[in-house]
Amino acid sequence: MELFSEIYSCYYQVLRHLLCSQNALTMEEIHSQVCGEGFGESLLSIIPKLESGAWDLFEKNGELYVSKIRPNFLMPLSSLEKSYLKALLSDARIGLFLNEGQLGALGQMLDSVTPLWTPGQFYYYDQFSDGDPYQDSRYRKIFRTLLDAQKNSQYVDIDYNSPAGNRVHHYYIPARLEYSVKNDKFRLLALKRTKDSFRLETLNVARIQSTALTEQALDTQVDLNALIKHSYYKEPLTLRIANRRNALERAMLHFANYEKNTRKLDNDTYECLIYYNQAMETELLIEVLSFGSMLSVIGNEKFLQSLKSRLRKQIRMVPIE
Repeated sequence: MELFSEIYSCYYQVLRHLLCSQNALTMEEIHSQVCGEGFGESLLSIIPKLESGAWDLFEKNGELYVSKIRPNFLMPLSSLEKSYLKALLSDARIGLFLNEGQLGALGQMLDSVTPLWTPGQFYYYDQFSDGDPYQDSRYRKIFRTLLDAQKNSQYVDIDYNSPAGNRVHHYYIPARLEYSVKNDKFRLLALKRTKDSFRLETLNVARIQSTALTEQALDTQVDLNALIKHSYYKEPLTLRIANRRNALERAMLHFANYEKNTRKLDNDTYECLIYYNQAMETELLIEVLSFGSMLSVIGNEKFLQSLKSRLRKQIRMVPIE
């Protein structure tokens, strides 16, 4: 099986999007879409073949071009796509999004397909071993309730054990489910109504004891991203990156899930500002410590003190011979 095929190339994707449009397009609209999704020379390669009819993909109606693909057209899966889907079925987390019937049907359809990868081919050297119980039926039921509520902006009655050991019982609107690779856990960003607005809270899904979906739905639009930004500390974390041993690229991947700004200071040094809130702080601290010597923490003072405190604690845990 070829992993890379021309059907995944830019030109194929541009034409696929044009053909899937059920509205008649002018040549100007086609120009605009090709320019937006293709390369600089795409117009020279694609447009002449469409205008001349060499690629018999559109019916011309005056100045309009109508796709020959009908709404009921189904694109067959390639061998690579089938192999990718088969690999996903071996991931324990897939059961959170698909029920037993769906999993069984997919397994039967892909029975003869070789998976693109297997879980045993990956080793997560810096991942905690106490991940969420993805196979547990209660966990799956809670997760799906949260997922349904998030899609429909419904209130959920949630019974929760906080990390401090307190039992919390509130009505929340699930806003976003996030996955932490380092912790191998899902967390819920939930909206809690206050007197005149909403407050954003972060709940560990595995700590939720029970959920009950209500009939009440959110009756107003809430800008989740604005709430997240409002929850950030005033001072971001400031990192200095020495771009040796491909450190900049590694740092961008390492901190990919955080909002950040990066600027070049000189030929080999970059400054990265990472915006975070209290719920992100501990995980961000661990990720900074695990990165290596190409990264220096410049500020803020609160983060520096937390970093020093954690390092002192680790030093005390090392036995002295």
